[in-house]
Amino acid sequence: MAESLHGGWTALLSRYVKDGVVDYQGFKDDEARLDRYLDLLASTDPEKLSEADKLAYWINGYNSYTVKLILDNFKNGGPPSSIRKIGGLFSSPWKISFAVLGGATYSLDNIEHDIIRVRFTEPRIHFAVNCASKSCPVLISEAYEGATLDQQLENSTREFLENKEHNYLVSDTLYVSSIFKWYKEDFNDDPLSFFLAHTSGELQQSLHSKKDQIRVKYLDYDWSLNGAGN
Repeated sequence: MAESLHGGWTALLSRYVKDGVVDYQGFKDDEARLDRYLDLLASTDPEKLSEADKLAYWINGYNSYTVKLILDNFKNGGPPSSIRKIGGLFSSPWKISFAVLGGATYSLDNIEHDIIRVRFTEPRIHFAVNCASKSCPVLISEAYEGATLDQQLENSTREFLENKEHNYLVSDTLYVSSIFKWYKEDFNDDPLSFFLAHTSGELQQSLHSKKDQIRVKYLDYDWSLNGAGN
């Protein structure tokens, strides 16, 4: 079951996500197919899956329901300019309980903070879950699968760390995504060590040669929608 569970999600991602840019209008036009995949997740008991398949299940659940949240909030024929526009004055889009997984209903915060971060000691998930914003690690064009999860997580992590739009080294200062500030406990409050472990080539060499002098600064986050035309 686990091998084919996310096939519908991969089909959608391969069609409507290119280099991390999401065609939300395409998803909207094909929403019935997304709903079929979400129904499949809802009726699947993740506790019956292997550990790797469980983590893939929750990551894909988070990402697919994030897309669904955007589609549910189309106005005047188009998506919101930012996921942060969703919800009211006192309600966050991440606290809306609407995601049905394994027969229970969750908010996106529940999935990330109460399940993924608690049950799986895996900081690389921060580069796999996607918050529909330009400063987020990209939504890749395939589902995460238990059989290939470790390599997928490593690829997503390395791609984000080495992308100069999100992280870069200037002299002795390493400018990093705010993700490393928000979730500092997941990275042992030590972004540099994480970069040394999950980068390669020139960046890794430069960081290693200067590691005793490196200062870390956090970059601002762009919450603009990661959609085509945004």
